[in-house]
Amino acid sequence: MAKNKPSKLLDTRVVYCGDCLEQLKNLPDACIDLIYIDPPFNSNRNYEVFWGETKEKRAFDDRHAGTQAYIEFMRPRCVELARVLKKTGSFYYHCDWHASHYVKIMLDQIFGENFFLNEIVWKRSDAKGDVTQGAKHLGRCHDSIFIYTGGSDDYTWNQIFTPLDQEYIENFYRYQDPDGRRWKMDNLLGPGGAAKGNAHYEFLGVTRYWRYTKENMQKLYEEGRVIQTKPGNVPMYKRYLDESKGVPLSTWWDDISLIRGWSKEKLGYPTQKPLKLLERILELSSNENDIVLDAFCGCGTALVAAENLRRQWIGIDISPTACRVMAKRLRDVSHIQEDEKLWAVGRGFVVRGLPWTIEKLRALPPFEFENWAVIALGGIPNKAQVGDHGIDGRIYPASAAPERRGKAKGELEFTDAWYPVQVKQKDKAGRPDIQQFAGVMATHGRTKGFFISFDFTDEAIAEIGQFFRKTGDIIVPLTVREILDEQIAHKLA
Repeated sequence: MAKNKPSKLLDTRVVYCGDCLEQLKNLPDACIDLIYIDPPFNSNRNYEVFWGETKEKRAFDDRHAGTQAYIEFMRPRCVELARVLKKTGSFYYHCDWHASHYVKIMLDQIFGENFFLNEIVWKRSDAKGDVTQGAKHLGRCHDSIFIYTGGSDDYTWNQIFTPLDQEYIENFYRYQDPDGRRWKMDNLLGPGGAAKGNAHYEFLGVTRYWRYTKENMQKLYEEGRVIQTKPGNVPMYKRYLDESKGVPLSTWWDDISLIRGWSKEKLGYPTQKPLKLLERILELSSNENDIVLDAFCGCGTALVAAENLRRQWIGIDISPTACRVMAKRLRDVSHIQEDEKLWAVGRGFVVRGLPWTIEKLRALPPFEFENWAVIALGGIPNKAQVGDHGIDGRIYPASAAPERRGKAKGELEFTDAWYPVQVKQKDKAGRPDIQQFAGVMATHGRTKGFFISFDFTDEAIAEIGQFFRKTGDIIVPLTVREILDEQIAHKLA
């Protein structure tokens, strides 16, 4: 167990690769301060395969049967999540229209309907893409996030305020001091009168129940904070705009946009959520050094948010590719090292349970294996399962700095300096495989490329040499064993 940790009961800054149902059983009761999950709706899909856009449409031929299967899948996992949540903790369940009503009933049964706190409505998109020509439904543009507390009235809650609407400012804060400081007139009367214990007295010729004592009212008047527009009018309080905290956050969240094509944080993960969304949730329901758990952490947004806000964290995901993606993101974005020794002294982080053996890698579905191989090289996987034209990923050298080309161009684009990666999940890649990749390189004008397989035939190696002598271009052969043994640095140079 790592040293210098907030809990002696469990390790933090750990990403576990595996089914959360099994991983959660290893955690003690009431050990987590905040849980956030965003589980995929179609839980019976092949978890190992994502980034195939068709697999993220979340549609079933039989909607009722699909929803029932989803709830049956999630119920035992939510039971475990309820067990590990502290009494003072909070639980957030992120879902969409497919099963939200069924999820709410399930959570009421597990956490207790009396401990349901809020349903947040997150306006995630403008829904234009959801309403095709001839569609007979309203645009689906929001997700639901259910909040439950752990059972105590003393749950963590940090009120958040959002900025005042400009129209509201113009309509209400319409007065200005000579120095330009804006203010509005506010009520000084005591709500509820005598029943609420408000003081009754005469002030500036007006007798009323006031919210302040006569002494405090006189002090405010001397400070210039009480104004009377004309004799006989009820005095009013002078409330300055710059003293306003804003509007208390409500359950309608329309100020955080979804991940768009040009977003700097976009990873290509189809259900990736904005970092600002997770940071807001963590700010609401946790404090520094609290322990945050995401049991379906995907590309790791909740973990990055926790690291940014100085929380401890635990991530679980069944997909090895997702675990490698989030590990790379933690290294690149949060600038913490994946290192066993640093983690042991409370600084770095670790990933547990990855299938880092030849046998387990052979058993992975092909697209998952491709993702693993490309990410292991530090590359970016191709999001498409089919139609990749022989390119499974790209490696960008340090010189390939991104440049913004504007919305008309779409997203952040890299300068034209990249190396293609081809992956074959076969015992030995042969001459035809190399010839095909050489053609891909020629088509895209690449002078260097990387080819990954478990091994290569002698004919394949000979073909690589012949290709170099003929064109001067380089194909770098890499075996899975070399990647596992981290013997590839000299070949990536």
